[in-house]
Amino acid sequence: MNLQEIHALASRALQNAGASPMQADCTATALVAADAQGLASHGVSRIPMYTGHLRTGRVNGQAVPRIAAQKPSAILVDAGEGFAFPACALAIQEAIAAAKVTGIAIAAVTNSHHFGVAAYHLEAVAQAGLVGIAMGNSPAAMPAAGGKRAIFGTNPLAAAFPRANGEPVMIDMSLSEVARGKLMVAAKKGESIPLGWALDKDGQPTTDPKAGMEGSMLPFGSTGGSKGAMLALMIELMVVSLTGARFGLEVDTFFEDEGNVPHIGQAFIVIDPSALGGTAVYEERVEALIAAMLADDGVRIPGYRRNTLAAKARIEGVELPPATLNPLMALANPT
Repeated sequence: MNLQEIHALASRALQNAGASPMQADCTATALVAADAQGLASHGVSRIPMYTGHLRTGRVNGQAVPRIAAQKPSAILVDAGEGFAFPACALAIQEAIAAAKVTGIAIAAVTNSHHFGVAAYHLEAVAQAGLVGIAMGNSPAAMPAAGGKRAIFGTNPLAAAFPRANGEPVMIDMSLSEVARGKLMVAAKKGESIPLGWALDKDGQPTTDPKAGMEGSMLPFGSTGGSKGAMLALMIELMVVSLTGARFGLEVDTFFEDEGNVPHIGQAFIVIDPSALGGTAVYEERVEALIAAMLADDGVRIPGYRRNTLAAKARIEGVELPPATLNPLMALANPT
């Protein structure tokens, strides 16, 4: 199925559930981009979850994001309890404009929702020749270091570094051992998950994705997952204490239709290389490191596989599995 057809189905499903054309289009665009890049856990498989949240009032489908506070290098965007994607687009737009003037800017989003693939929001930053960092929190799914109770979200972290003559370096990671969406996809397919991904509600290792979704995710990193947990703590504080958003522990799971309005947060830092060592210095240093990396066989530049898949998908489309396509069709074309 070509990407335009998938986008049309996703947008229609969202509008049928109460989203405005603007909210639906922006959200569908982001989800289809994830599928095109091979990130099915953050693609249109999320449509049933999103439409469920619209119908139960966890998302305001008519929201229009607005700038709530602004200084020359700092912008706060209020998502208005709507989907994250329109608010994040506004934040990125403002951060790019500010960074080109002042050299660096931070744009944060509050009263927001799930923001999908973190690196997606940085594509416009890299295209503008700027360096970007993105982060966001999510419902509690991981324990603090040494703990057993879910406190932090899986809290994605991403960065984008443009190149003079090539695709940007795009680094994107969840702070759990794997993204929680992979459990959602495995559960839909009736598949098991590897040990080391998640714990059940009793704190025991599990291969059952449903049990893992009811329990907690394991942070990545050293023994006890302390590195992943510390980074998750950092992101919680960055996107909540600076914006007034909710901590992950204050938010009900995204994987149920019923629950509170998330009110989570995101933050984007945008840097103009010309304001520091200079663009020429930046480009030379980036290429020097990439050349050193590629001297070893098997090294892959982060983001390049996604770009290759996306380019192929633009020509050949994406094959959606029945577990994703059938619900999407039903929500887009209700009887």
